[in-house]
Amino acid sequence: MLTELSIRNLAVIEHVHIRFKMGFHVLTGETGAGKSIIIDALTLIVGGRGSSDLVRYGADKAEIEAMFELPPTHPVWDTLTELGIQADPGEHLLIRREITATGKSSSRINGQLVNLTMLRQTGEWLVNIHGQHEHQSLLNDEEHIHSLDLFGDAEIAAAKKIYQSTYDEYMKLHKDLRELQETSKQALQMLDLYRFQIDEISAAKLKAGEDETLAEEKRKLANAERLYQSTSEAYDFLYATNRGLDAAGKAVSRIQDIVQLDPANLTPLLEQAQSAYYQLEDAAYQLRDYREGIEFNPSRLDFIEQRLDTITSLRRKYGENIKEILTYLEKIKTEVDTIENKDEHIQKIEAKLAALEKQLGVAALDLSNLRRGIAQQLAVQIEHELRDLQMERTQFRVQVEQVLDERNGIEVEGKKVKFSRQGIDQIEFMMAPNPGEPLRGLSKIASGGELSRIMLAMKTIFARIDQIPVLVFDEVDTGVSGRAAQAIAEKMSNLSGSCQVFSITHLPQVASFADVHFYIRKEVDQDRTFTRVQDMPDSGRIEELARMLGGVEVTETTLHHAGEMLAMARNKKARA
Repeated sequence: MLTELSIRNLAVIEHVHIRFKMGFHVLTGETGAGKSIIIDALTLIVGGRGSSDLVRYGADKAEIEAMFELPPTHPVWDTLTELGIQADPGEHLLIRREITATGKSSSRINGQLVNLTMLRQTGEWLVNIHGQHEHQSLLNDEEHIHSLDLFGDAEIAAAKKIYQSTYDEYMKLHKDLRELQETSKQALQMLDLYRFQIDEISAAKLKAGEDETLAEEKRKLANAERLYQSTSEAYDFLYATNRGLDAAGKAVSRIQDIVQLDPANLTPLLEQAQSAYYQLEDAAYQLRDYREGIEFNPSRLDFIEQRLDTITSLRRKYGENIKEILTYLEKIKTEVDTIENKDEHIQKIEAKLAALEKQLGVAALDLSNLRRGIAQQLAVQIEHELRDLQMERTQFRVQVEQVLDERNGIEVEGKKVKFSRQGIDQIEFMMAPNPGEPLRGLSKIASGGELSRIMLAMKTIFARIDQIPVLVFDEVDTGVSGRAAQAIAEKMSNLSGSCQVFSITHLPQVASFADVHFYIRKEVDQDRTFTRVQDMPDSGRIEELARMLGGVEVTETTLHHAGEMLAMARNKKARA
């Protein structure tokens, strides 16, 4: 659940700090009081796009913090792990968002800086916000397939994964074929250039790492005289009379003569001197051997310089190093082979495409058949929910159809059908509000009030599947009244038994069913506007319900009706 929300300098809100509980929360107040700003704050918390326009006039930045309490098994913890965010499952999850007056935005999850994409990936598991614009998604047929697949859950996801994997492979081959078929005169003209480049690189007979090895050898050959002179002098210093080894040996002999006189102190010194003597002797032998191995070879040096010049020339043309040059060589060899054997390659790809199209058709049909079964289950459940929302005579169907496409389609059961990465199905939600009327698409028949109830019915169903703990309804009850409003209120209240529900509403029927009622009001102080959020006690709730019932003037009658409405709602909730 969402336990706390803190907002600073967001629009007309200077500072509010709200604590929440489980259950059904409503936010009411006059139009323009700032109810929607609370929703805007939650939208920003879950990755909505920010703007400097949201920062309160005169403030440097807007700040929003939200704290969530989630069980250790909730999927968001796995998402945080995948994103590299340290979090202890079962503990509180804190999200902070800042937007500066210059429009810059920063976000943190449990104190760790995250980008907007990471915030959205996390927010998808936390809050689901539904407003009037959500109605438009119900009218958009292209969105219906996503709703159906979500309802199908793991069963649909597994079949869809198989189909999409085949689809991606098919489309890649199709792209390769199209590019090959479109090989133009320009590509043929490139053939001579490619051949020249292949000959030039191949003639060099490059070996990986060769340039580094040659550079090292060149450095030694170019400095052979200096190396020989310095090692000879070092060897002479070690072996000359009264110097180096001779002096060290005499020092060892002198200590040996006196070691018995003070063994406790002189024995360690003797061992140290002897060790130094042996190390010097070994160094002298190594210097002698190294000197004898120094090569004076001007012709080899000339060859290396010419070879490095060749490599440098190739690097300027084909890559930063020999590895890149050889990679480029293989690439243009493939290009030449493709151009020279175009027809043969086309035949191979066409054969692969034909076989793959059959696999794609099978996978598409499996997915489609699965969707048909899932569509019937979804329709039954939506009709059940609609009966609770005073739409008991409404018929609801999920239509699953295919569109013929003889030119660009894939063959499924003997006919060419249109296909996409989502499959071969065209999904549309159909409805007949009254008996005797034909089923028609929602966009052609549903009113605003009907759309509100259909959406609420769907969210009630999907809340059991998507595990999102917080549902927010922003005036989704617009356009309904009477028994329908009562039914929506009861449905939201029942839904809050499985998740935390928030609703911005102007309907007293909805507000009366709230477990927690926040009243949002606007105040003006010294020519500045402030928004206040008040957790309403029972007496305040009755007065607010009376205002919602009767308008500006609150009378004894409206107060009485408001009290009855609140008592009735509590009785219904107690019996539920």
